[in-house]
Amino acid sequence: MQETATRQAVRKKLFVRTYGCQMNVYDSERMSDMLAAVGYEAARTAEEADLVVLNTCHIREKAAEKVYSEVGRLRALKDRRPDMLIAVAGCVAQAEGEEVMRRAPAVDIVVGPQAYHRLPEMLAWAERARGGGVVDVDFRPEAKFDELPAPERPVGSSAFLTIQEGCDKFCTFCVVPYTRGAEYSRPAAAVIAEARELVQRGAREIVLLGQNVNAWCGEAPGGSTWTLARLIRALADIEGVERLRYTTSHPRDMSDDLIEAHGAIPALMPFLHLPIQAGSDRVLERMNRRHRASDYRRIVERLRAARPDIALASDFIVGFPGESERDFEQTLALVRDIGYAQAYSFKFSARPGTPAAADPLQVPPEVASERLARLQELLNNQQQVFNRGCVGMRLTVLFERPGRRPGQLVGRSPYMQAVHAEADTARIGELAEVDILAAGPNSLSGRSPTI
Repeated sequence: MQETATRQAVRKKLFVRTYGCQMNVYDSERMSDMLAAVGYEAARTAEEADLVVLNTCHIREKAAEKVYSEVGRLRALKDRRPDMLIAVAGCVAQAEGEEVMRRAPAVDIVVGPQAYHRLPEMLAWAERARGGGVVDVDFRPEAKFDELPAPERPVGSSAFLTIQEGCDKFCTFCVVPYTRGAEYSRPAAAVIAEARELVQRGAREIVLLGQNVNAWCGEAPGGSTWTLARLIRALADIEGVERLRYTTSHPRDMSDDLIEAHGAIPALMPFLHLPIQAGSDRVLERMNRRHRASDYRRIVERLRAARPDIALASDFIVGFPGESERDFEQTLALVRDIGYAQAYSFKFSARPGTPAAADPLQVPPEVASERLARLQELLNNQQQVFNRGCVGMRLTVLFERPGRRPGQLVGRSPYMQAVHAEADTARIGELAEVDILAAGPNSLSGRSPTI
């Protein structure tokens, strides 16, 4: 007890840089809360920090290389300040473990996503050892969630809440099963308790996170098992929860009750990120997606029947090994048929250790680049058409932060678009009706009749 009090008396500086998905953002916030309890407060920059944590992503090759480049920059800081500690966390840490230390000897700590709760003791060891380095990449997600502290700081009007980790799908291009482990669903009672805490700290919208979030199947308070749809119903009943979202989903886990929930639960926003990756059945099979393009189309039809105003987002990989021009044309056809409000599209990036990385039928980079440009032109056009279709509508906007101009706030529409409107900063965290007057490629602007 005395040692803890002594450590808290000397406040040190912590800087966390987050790469990748929303789950990493959530994890970074929880690591910051945990380290605050042992004497660390937030630093504005890495230059003033005693501890720098790089919370990493391993989905794409360039993301991983950015981490090593950043460690190289930090090494120059550490040469001037030998007491500074560097930690690499997240999926690069999990995937490469001791290799991180070999490639970047300036790193003091390597900690995987399931070992964040042990970060304070790892930090204490690194502070004593000074130069030895410590690695912990064990898979124990249930212990992590049991031991991470509850959020203590004020949160924004929209807050992330991780309910599920890992994936059992083993898509041939994806490293998630190897870096995050098997699917694990947090118990419903723990999720509900954290949601209540987030609302008490200012959240009006809660975004449920998981690598395969709609596979969530958790223990209910009475000992039975709930589906994600049942969990959403419970969260919607919490006083102060105005909006609910969930991401990222897999088509195979869009259950009947989850589809029905989109039409039955007003708090569940009419926007769904449902990745398909490709529109060709042949490519989907090579990806081990275990569904066909026709299955995806039927899911979309049922979602739109349940909630006619629902808008969709998706992910697409172009130039997957073995993709022919005919395969790619089938992807374009699916995009034209579905119509997306937003989408993310990438050239295939071979990740070491995945089956697709060793596939001999690699698509030439110049072919993949040309296809990506065609797909992105179509997707960008669809996004602009969707945004222009919102002009003249009155949308409910959750204001989140000040805009670039004095007297302007920026919020989110039900469809995840950024919306700019004139309003006082006192309205941050409030929901307001906004008449949409103009649309840009990535945002809307309007005027609130009630402000």
